[in-house]
Amino acid sequence: MLARVRASGLKLTPQRLAIARELAGDPAHPTAQELFERLRPAMPTMSFATVYNTLDALAAARLCVSLSLSPGAARFDANMAPHNHAVCDRCGLVRDVPSCTNGEPLAEIAPCVNAAATGFSLRAVERIYRGVCASCAADVPTSGRSRAGKPR
Repeated sequence: MLARVRASGLKLTPQRLAIARELAGDPAHPTAQELFERLRPAMPTMSFATVYNTLDALAAARLCVSLSLSPGAARFDANMAPHNHAVCDRCGLVRDVPSCTNGEPLAEIAPCVNAAATGFSLRAVERIYRGVCASCAADVPTSGRSRAGKPR
């Protein structure tokens, strides 16, 4: 990601480097607040606005994408290869899911969208899979029953 930041023409400040490194190394699609809290101990003078503005600049340069996958703050994804997302309904965990069709949905739907919305140029097709992650599924059920399904 650092090479992509350099190639984009964005000025490489210590704050931008730290934010880019942290984002690139996190497959969980962090929020701006999560990145700020992680980086604050090493960079106590960095403001939340710096983190948010840097993420906005990275997204504008198409080096990451801002995701609105569930209620709450936007999450940021540095993986720019075509892929989908799985979102846990209980804890909000977000994980990448490989695209099984290597971009074919865009080719399949683009003519329909372009015909239906004159002048609309389709950039991407996103799929979001919603369910319960393995960790939440293993937690104590909410119905008053044990994991084996027997009343407590």
